[in-house]
Amino acid sequence: MSEQTRGILFAMLIGLVIFALASLFLIHTQALLLAVIATMVVLWSNEALPLGLVSLLPVVLFPAFDISTTNAVTPNYAKSIIFLFLGGFMLAIAVEKTALHRLISQRMLSVFPNTARGMIFALAITSGLLSSFLSNTTTTLLLMPLALFLSDDPRLKMRFALAIAYGASIGGIVTPIGTPPNLILYGVFDDLQIVAIPFMQWVGLVLPLAMIMFVLIGWALSLGVAKLPIQSQMQVGDLNSEQKKVLYALFSLIILLIINSPIRPYYDGLGLNEKGILLSFGMLMFMPPFNILTWQDSKKIPYEIIFLFGAGFSIAMAFTSTGLADELAKSLQHLTHLSPLLLLLLIAILVTFSTEITSNTALISMMLPVIYALTEQNGLDTRLFMMVATICASYAFMLPIATPPNAIAMSSGVVSVKRMASYGFWFNLAGISLISLFAIVYWRVFL
Repeated sequence: MSEQTRGILFAMLIGLVIFALASLFLIHTQALLLAVIATMVVLWSNEALPLGLVSLLPVVLFPAFDISTTNAVTPNYAKSIIFLFLGGFMLAIAVEKTALHRLISQRMLSVFPNTARGMIFALAITSGLLSSFLSNTTTTLLLMPLALFLSDDPRLKMRFALAIAYGASIGGIVTPIGTPPNLILYGVFDDLQIVAIPFMQWVGLVLPLAMIMFVLIGWALSLGVAKLPIQSQMQVGDLNSEQKKVLYALFSLIILLIINSPIRPYYDGLGLNEKGILLSFGMLMFMPPFNILTWQDSKKIPYEIIFLFGAGFSIAMAFTSTGLADELAKSLQHLTHLSPLLLLLLIAILVTFSTEITSNTALISMMLPVIYALTEQNGLDTRLFMMVATICASYAFMLPIATPPNAIAMSSGVVSVKRMASYGFWFNLAGISLISLFAIVYWRVFL
């Protein structure tokens, strides 16, 4: 029996076990959904089947097990955020084709320590700072080509890619505009007429947490390779005309994204759709006066990542349509007899590990109303519990489906699901512990 066959059979066995256990508590359709999800997670992890193929399984398995219809599943593979990814991938391909990433990496090497640890911290912090104001997806897409050029050593490439992805997730929570779950939280505040957390107060509450996570992740990723030197692969001269075109486009994109980002209640932004902005700039690479890309270059777009997000959206849809989300809310109601501190810790654990298998945006949209009802009925600090859940939705580091930066790291081809999961599990635990500690010791006092 081949290793691939063993991997597939093991995934099916896990699915059967989950189905048997879930059937004790849930209706047949909900138990089947959990079984399918478990099977997919195992296949993503053991890589017995290609990532893109596993990501297409909901199109076949959801209708086959009467979880959902084909017509309900397939639109999830064409959500609007998919086109943000397309534009970002086009820009990344243009950067790589013109070798602009080589020049930028040379400049970075002249500023930061010329060691693996120095570059891991540099990439993580740069990614985090940009993600505080820009989309963490956009930031990861723009920085990832640098990670692939800095070294020929596969161990370092993997760590550099993870540093960028994890740095983007860590930095995205520093401001209310850094990541979609934060914006959803503020939208829920408005809908429920809860006083929102002022912009600078949010930064003051969350920045120390992010700084500790930067240190922790930078240290952990550099274990075993900390003192390895980063050798320059080639000498890069001045910018040529094509590199200047791409660089001007990137600067223009960053400026437009900053201007477009709202800082409520002080500034509403331009109101442009960020997905359309990214796609437009990606398409410009094919047009005059740029003429950087040809349609042949589009074959380099990692479509398996697009399918991956389609799978995540499909799972989120099925959670709602099967009533599994409502069952989750009812289950949480049974926990209200616990102490507030223990309840807060359990919510942090639940959100962190749940978002590993579904969109963090979809999950937090579903969870915040549940948490509001739970805390309001029991006289708990509503804003504190909702803030903890929102940040935990971005601090999921195990699977590529968990957050867009994780998926982009996977698309680089230098990170395996197994390696991401092995690092991510411990970073998940660190995030849960630190977020809970900050909530209990710091946020509860100053929120």
